[in-house]
Amino acid sequence: MPPTVLVVEDDARIRVALQMALEEEGHHVVEAGSGEEALDLFRREPADVVLVDVVLPGMSGFDLCRELRKTSDAPIVMVTARTDTHDIVAGLEAGADDYVTKPFVVKELAARIRSALRRARRPDLSPDRFVFGELEIRPDAGEVRVGGELSQLTKTEFRLLCELATHSGMVLSREQLLERVWGYDYFGDGRLVDAHVRRLRTKIERNPSEPAHLVTVRGLGYKLQG
Repeated sequence: MPPTVLVVEDDARIRVALQMALEEEGHHVVEAGSGEEALDLFRREPADVVLVDVVLPGMSGFDLCRELRKTSDAPIVMVTARTDTHDIVAGLEAGADDYVTKPFVVKELAARIRSALRRARRPDLSPDRFVFGELEIRPDAGEVRVGGELSQLTKTEFRLLCELATHSGMVLSREQLLERVWGYDYFGDGRLVDAHVRRLRTKIERNPSEPAHLVTVRGLGYKLQG
């Protein structure tokens, strides 16, 4: 069966255009014009990827992400006309894995969906435990603890942290992280990495403004250290 993409968009013309474009890429597409309708469809036919517009009638795209995350780890890509970093961070914190901004190129969107599907299917081959001072990462158990306290990370934040832990002490550029965590090469946006790093620091650092573990190497990228 081809992968199913749930498109949540209140503009019928955009929904039809997306359906045609994604079906040409080999996907099975189901559509919803509101968050409430999307939840009902997802319960009846769980999708492999969910494409969510931020601005929806009634339930917002952010609220829809939160509801979907209660029962599913399916990749969520948010579509927004906004480029403000605060909105991007809000979407990622709500449970989205990625975002695209309008107007977007359909080929770019299709590439991001393919990458999301690859990430969802790729097995985790990391060691079973990393320790950086009071920070403990257990890839096998899907757990991160700070000073023994369990920290709640999104799936993408966890993948990003594990990638940095696997290359501890090494500087990884935004481009490398986009390729290894999100599976992007040409279409990646460095702000996606920056936004995830900022959110991640609030969950693993005692003082996010002066990080001890997840540090920035100016002009080069990020590294994880003890």
